[in-house]
Amino acid sequence: MNFAATIEQYTKEQLVQLLIHQQAMNAKLTHELAILKRQKFAATSEAYTGEQQRELFETLDIDLAAVAAEIEQLTLAHPAPAEPTKQQPKRVRLPAELPRTDIHHEPDSTLCQCGCQMKRIGEDVSEKLDYQPGVFTVERHVRGKWVCNQCETLVQAPVPAQIIDKGIPTSGLLAQVIVAKYADHLPLYRQSGIFERAGLAIPDSTLAEWVGRCGVALQPLVDALKEELLAHPVLHADETPLPMLKPGNGKTHKAYLWSYCSTPLSSTKAVVFDFAESRGGKHAEQFLDRWRGTLVCDDFPGYKVLFRSGITEAGCMAHARRRFHELWANHSSQIAGEVLDLFASLYGVEREATLLDEEQRLTIRQAQATPVADALHQWLLVQRQRVPSGSATFKAIEYSLNRWSALTHYLNDPKVPIDNNWVENQIRPVALGRKNWMFSGSLRAGKRAAAIMSLIHSARLNGHDPYAYMKDVLEKLPLQPFSRIGELLPHRWEPAQAQ
Repeated sequence: MNFAATIEQYTKEQLVQLLIHQQAMNAKLTHELAILKRQKFAATSEAYTGEQQRELFETLDIDLAAVAAEIEQLTLAHPAPAEPTKQQPKRVRLPAELPRTDIHHEPDSTLCQCGCQMKRIGEDVSEKLDYQPGVFTVERHVRGKWVCNQCETLVQAPVPAQIIDKGIPTSGLLAQVIVAKYADHLPLYRQSGIFERAGLAIPDSTLAEWVGRCGVALQPLVDALKEELLAHPVLHADETPLPMLKPGNGKTHKAYLWSYCSTPLSSTKAVVFDFAESRGGKHAEQFLDRWRGTLVCDDFPGYKVLFRSGITEAGCMAHARRRFHELWANHSSQIAGEVLDLFASLYGVEREATLLDEEQRLTIRQAQATPVADALHQWLLVQRQRVPSGSATFKAIEYSLNRWSALTHYLNDPKVPIDNNWVENQIRPVALGRKNWMFSGSLRAGKRAAAIMSLIHSARLNGHDPYAYMKDVLEKLPLQPFSRIGELLPHRWEPAQAQ
């Protein structure tokens, strides 16, 4: 938030509270910054493998950059008295052999207010590093200086706004690094090696700083995506484990990436990930907050607290079917084969129903799927009396009967899908990238990864190229009014050609 631009709308008491809050946040972030620095130096003496140590350093460097960026935002909102700063090292010039493209920025008008025509007396040039797969190029931003000989007024086009103030990377290079890390699961040290083969070695620490600052800049967009997602009456939920390393003991523990997304029956295609240190139901409760819709999920006990607070439960028919399919596939169970035919009939109706509008979908479900579901329910009741208690078949039957109300909820609500496969498909790419991640180095790193992946995977859901989406968003975000940030969400964004 820009403090100077909004100060007039606050009372004196509100300004005092805002100042106290900002001072508390500054103290919290400064403390976190000190802890991260200590962890980075302490990690050198701990028992990590070479690859583990590189990934841990990568995470800590990104965290350090992110915390520094958040402190900068607070400082800009409420600047403190200037203090002497250490002299910053001079930036190394970009290699002269890289291809260069001139981009000129001139004033909208070179006619002085006094009526005289201004004269161009020079220019300022800044260079930005761009990257297309395998090739580095340099953008030379040329800003002409125009002066009036009569009144000596000097006019120059402003410096183009960018995500990293005074940084050298273009939005294209930043998008490449982010998408490679969070969509293709390439650690930064591997990307550094790829860049070196392309002709320019970029240190891991520099890439980490870029990612940390981009994560902070993209967070308001992720918050807007979550807000819109929670406006939907029906959501999917699922979770998958990820190893999380805690500096200090060199060991990992099981953290979880929670996934929440709109249904395939919704016109809005969106997914939001949430990283948490455990699988406790409190994390889903905190994420959903005051949302009170229908949640499509599996039988994980952590969701039960949500259903006691007013959220409606919808089960996953695919989970019920899967238990019988395993019996049939592994043991050629005749009983499982019989029930799989009934599940196939339900899914046959659903394939047709998903193509219809809500009123027609409800009609066909009740006319064609409800009789099949009734037959399935009766079959389960009969077979439970016949099979040995405690057998795998008995457990499969019990699972379906115990969740029957949730499993058949979709028959009476046309907004609800038959199963939870949609969200499981969204979380699968994350699980596939688990080996390349190895671990998440901190809770902050996990939260940042979840936020950025929310944008990348939502872009994919809407048929966009994640790189093209991220590049355009990083270009527009610095000048995008907060009131119009929703225009950059993946389900509203359009490629440049379409625009």
